[in-house]
Amino acid sequence: MTFVRTKLKLERMRPGEILSVRLRGEEPLRNVPRAARDEGHEILGVESDGNAHIVTIRRT
Repeated sequence: MTFVRTKLKLERMRPGEILSVRLRGEEPLRNVPRAARDEGHEILGVESDGNAHIVTIRRT
C-alpha cells in the first residue's frame, strides 16, 4: 500500500521533481525503492532519522 500512495504522488509530479517518502518498517524500505526503480525513477538516497527512513526519489 505504501508504494501505491508513492506511485500516485509521482504520477502527479513533473519529470525531474523530487519526492521524499518517510518509511517505517523493513518491508516498505525494501519494496518502495525497488518498485520506484522498476517504474524508471531514480533513487537519490536513503537516510535514517532514527524512527524511520527517508527515501528521496527523482521522477523521470
